[in-house]
Amino acid sequence: MSNTVTRPATGPFPEGFLWGGATAANQVEGAYAEGGKGLSIQDVMPHGITTPPTEGPTPDNLKQVAVDSYHRYAEDIALFAEMGFKVYRFSIAWSRIFPRGDEAEPNEEGLAYYGRVLDELEKHGIEPLVTISHYETPLHLARQYGGWTNRELIGFYERYCRVLFERFGSRVKYWLTFNEINSVIHEPFMSGGIPTPREDLTDSDLYQAIHHELVASARVTRLAREIMPEARIGCMILALPVYPLTPAPADVVKAMDTAHASYAFGDIHCRGEYPGYLLRFFRDNGIELDITDQDREDLRNTVDFVSFSYYMSICETADPDHQVQGPGNIMGGVPNPTLEASEWGWQIDPQGLRVVLNDYWERWQKPLFIVENGLGAKDQLVEVDGVKTVEDDYRIRYLNDHLVQVREAIADGAQVLGYTTWGCIDIVSASTAQLSKRYGFIYVDRNDDGSGTLERHRKKSFGWYRDMIAANGANLV
Repeated sequence: MSNTVTRPATGPFPEGFLWGGATAANQVEGAYAEGGKGLSIQDVMPHGITTPPTEGPTPDNLKQVAVDSYHRYAEDIALFAEMGFKVYRFSIAWSRIFPRGDEAEPNEEGLAYYGRVLDELEKHGIEPLVTISHYETPLHLARQYGGWTNRELIGFYERYCRVLFERFGSRVKYWLTFNEINSVIHEPFMSGGIPTPREDLTDSDLYQAIHHELVASARVTRLAREIMPEARIGCMILALPVYPLTPAPADVVKAMDTAHASYAFGDIHCRGEYPGYLLRFFRDNGIELDITDQDREDLRNTVDFVSFSYYMSICETADPDHQVQGPGNIMGGVPNPTLEASEWGWQIDPQGLRVVLNDYWERWQKPLFIVENGLGAKDQLVEVDGVKTVEDDYRIRYLNDHLVQVREAIADGAQVLGYTTWGCIDIVSASTAQLSKRYGFIYVDRNDDGSGTLERHRKKSFGWYRDMIAANGANLV
């Protein structure tokens, strides 16, 4: 064996690599009751996943105004263009198009709004990447139908998608069916519109809801190909590399079992059938699902590419004495003693992104798209030479280190379509519903108590990302 140390890959990213940023409607738009929009589950989640849902909208829900992109989208897109974005990932709020979710006809005012957003993107030459459902199931579907536990939602979702494809199909090439679809295991209300608390939800009901979402995703993948032959439709999963805490074989097996919980969603989207390890899990836990022959046929409509979010990795152990929870391990597991953590306890693991890219590419042989990655931090607005900004070198370092690992994975052979940072403009956090947990290159003057002018200010990372895109990644260090 050679003792030669492999130097990191250098040089630019592939030609045509799609650089950009990502947001979600409920976290940026505001205008929760304007334009004919109905209520979504987010309108009753004033504190994210940290408290139970409220009966109706309450004044402490920052998402009612968010960062007011509903009215300021042109200003925001112009700033994205200034950074040189090639692509912008945004979501369409289902309840803007079908306010209750079960209507026969769509809300034209909502469709017109997204038409204007696309106009602005086209003006600046930015490719849209549209998430069809991003944690905002119409509240009516959640409370009257039980969310995705009800098979009827497949038809409602298919009708919604048909409207989007027929209206915007000639303008949007890249589509994602569900945001972080595997997160429904941990957050059934936010991810699946399921009103039953997780502790009261049977595994059979949970996995039946998951099955309905998977069938819906596959059906609209087929529908997309019928209506938009040139489009590319992908799934979106929350990537979470799982390491054994020790070399003990029992820890390795525990890590494998945990990884399977997320792999299953990609396996079904990419291979068109349930994997054996998931069927065994069902057998071992007495989980019985209603799966029809038509469902099995529908699932064969596999995706064109796999997109994912990446924020952290976790460890697993079979040793009960070491099963200690960390504040940032919201997706389970145990903290990795070798890693630092963000202010919110999320463990920072740039090399884990290279691991994920290699793992997913080798497993599925589908093009990959990193559609969320970023650092939530408490930024301080300061004046430099009379200009308000944020000296966020910590964010620059975080993004640089992760992008170096993306470059390494591409050198390893992984096919990566693009990279969109999460919260390219400051947003309301999904998990905590705070504005103080900032991700963006653009500071929005709004605080956790709702005060602020909503003015936009370029952070130091704004210029860094602009220069990095212009160099196509060749200036990473």
